[in-house]
Amino acid sequence: MNSIWIVLPVLTLLMFELGLNLKWSDFRLFKTRPRPVIAGLIGQLVLLPLVAWLLARFMNLPEALLLGFILIGCCPGGSSSNVFSMLAKGDVALSVSLTACSSIITLLTIPLIMGLACAEVTVHLPVMRLFMQNIVLMFVPIIIGMAVQKRWPDAAAAIHKVLSKLAFPLIILLATVFFIQNRQAISDNFARLGIAASALIIINMGLGAGMSAALKLTGSERRTIVIEIGMQNAAQAIAIASSPFIFNNSEIAVPAIIYALMMNVILIIYVALTKLRK
Repeated sequence: MNSIWIVLPVLTLLMFELGLNLKWSDFRLFKTRPRPVIAGLIGQLVLLPLVAWLLARFMNLPEALLLGFILIGCCPGGSSSNVFSMLAKGDVALSVSLTACSSIITLLTIPLIMGLACAEVTVHLPVMRLFMQNIVLMFVPIIIGMAVQKRWPDAAAAIHKVLSKLAFPLIILLATVFFIQNRQAISDNFARLGIAASALIIINMGLGAGMSAALKLTGSERRTIVIEIGMQNAAQAIAIASSPFIFNNSEIAVPAIIYALMMNVILIIYVALTKLRK
């Protein structure tokens, strides 16, 4: 069984579920509170890919793993970040806005960053196919979800309630299937990629906290930015890596699986620590 046929519907459902929770006003938060939005987007769209590239080079990752590591670094924030922000008593409105904005902006930044990464190795990147796949799997489901939310708000709330409960089990299913099919590659590289992924998450969470302090953001805004920077859309990275239209290489998806595991462990610890401090 090719895991791509699980990845594609899971990613589409996650993006549709995100759209059900969005309003056009979520994209206008920049006007009323520009500092936390700018800090979050800089961390998500600039620092993460940059640190991912530096760590991949420092750890001398082979071609496929290097591309996969940079790929997970330049993907947008994951929809689960909204739940983690709520648990950490963060700013949920800011979290939703950052997830939405990063999901849209990365339609352009992922092809650009991955094009630069592929230029350094021997792997070809079909940029237009990547762009079109992201439009179909990311942008269109978000827009449909927003349209349903605007036209039938009660139905949207009911669907969102169901899908939000299914999201995590679906991701676990995806990770399990992918692990079974690629257990040798994951086993061979788990220690090295586990260290690299943990370093990427912790370094960028620290940078996010530092930016928040420099900009004198509130505690709830700071916690939200730290979580948003740590939580990546692993399903999208796996979809790009495994897609027969783009890389068609399951080894490139290995860093995303390991990152997904480490980010949940680290963010659960972070949320627990915030509760202990309170």
